[in-house]
Amino acid sequence: MSIITNLTKFLPEVKSPKVKHLQFKTKLKWTLIVLVSYFILGIISLWGLGENALEQFDYLAIILGAQFGSIISLGIGPIVTASIVLQLLNGSGILKLKTETHEGRAMFQGLQKILTIFFIIFEAIIYVFMGGLSPQAGISHWVLVFQLFLGGMLILYLDEICSKWGFGSGVSLFIAAGVSAEIFVRALSPLTTTGLIAFGTGQAPIGKIFVFFYSLVSGNPTEALLALSAIIFTVVVFAVSVYTQAMKVEIPLSFGRVRGYGMRWPLRFIYTSNIPVILVAALLANIQLWASLLERWGYPILGTFTGNVPTSGLVAWIYNPDLIGNIIRGSFTFLDLSKGIVYVLIMSIGAIIFSVFWMQTSGMDARSQAKQIMASGLQIPGFRRDERILEQILKRYILPLTVMGALAVGLLAALADLTGALSRGTGILLTVMIIYNFYEKIASDHMADMYPGLRKFMAK
Repeated sequence: MSIITNLTKFLPEVKSPKVKHLQFKTKLKWTLIVLVSYFILGIISLWGLGENALEQFDYLAIILGAQFGSIISLGIGPIVTASIVLQLLNGSGILKLKTETHEGRAMFQGLQKILTIFFIIFEAIIYVFMGGLSPQAGISHWVLVFQLFLGGMLILYLDEICSKWGFGSGVSLFIAAGVSAEIFVRALSPLTTTGLIAFGTGQAPIGKIFVFFYSLVSGNPTEALLALSAIIFTVVVFAVSVYTQAMKVEIPLSFGRVRGYGMRWPLRFIYTSNIPVILVAALLANIQLWASLLERWGYPILGTFTGNVPTSGLVAWIYNPDLIGNIIRGSFTFLDLSKGIVYVLIMSIGAIIFSVFWMQTSGMDARSQAKQIMASGLQIPGFRRDERILEQILKRYILPLTVMGALAVGLLAALADLTGALSRGTGILLTVMIIYNFYEKIASDHMADMYPGLRKFMAK
């Protein structure tokens, strides 16, 4: 571990703010800078790029926060992959990092950055040399690899800027930005796939709202029903996601030094937020990309594709079928139902596993929460001021909330994916949760700026 500690000292990093609490305007400014930078990087094409075989997997690019063919073709893939590997190693006991201590968390974060850089280099080489992103004739493969490495490092440090100087994490911000843009285009775009205004060209538009009316006028009820179902299920997923996100358990607390004053410590039903679903969705997306690259390389060991749809092997069973669309078209089969059930199980079980790991490694376990409450001068009314007692009480809530919340999120994400909404259901769910978390973070920071005395009082 001493080698890793020494290595992390030589890695460039974004300096943390010198003040403990940044002003609302400062956080908002840096969040917007990161967001604009992300969109700008997404339109910078790779120089010397020939064939872009990954272009057909745009639906996976949304989950990975990537733009295939641009300098950020890797997206958040290396960051998420490093997080998955590190959590599995630490959760299984192979690595023994005490994440409840400051030194342990610093080691965890440093090791995660090293792993992320490794996966940036590794995935860049794989994407190029396995034919996913092929160079033009006369251009070296390493030219594309270097550009992908540069884009991956920029994403890594944009995420770090957002985490230290903005609201939330860059990983969440990039996913929300990509999904929001896709929903806007797929709902309201009057253009055709060729970029022309649909009306008067005889071609159907991209936007489902326009498709619905266009199909009714042209006498195509099936397409109209498909467009309507996509719109309806998108609204349903939004509504259910907001409702579940607002559910929480509140533990009454009181200030031992201030008689008669108390507060409620909220424990959300979705306790570990959107992180487990991001990890599961990114893992499945990475498997599908690997399967496509292996098939192009002549080793279809993970399965084969017809276009961008998996047709055999492992990838065919981790891919979500369009159940509602197939029912409307009259092409629904028992195999579709079987694949749908397997997909729901994978998403649900995977979300629970990653949720428990995340709770244990991110300082959200009962012991860490008890220390945080005690450090704030709070205690549960009617109980002795003892950290061990508080920890035992919190254990009654935290682990059940971790499991049940992850199960609910996994089920909701899987069922949303199976309904054929305007974007991938997982992406819509993640976007709702991310925006909701951003809203709460922005609201709390803005409140603290308006009433600085409140922050001083709570810090006592």
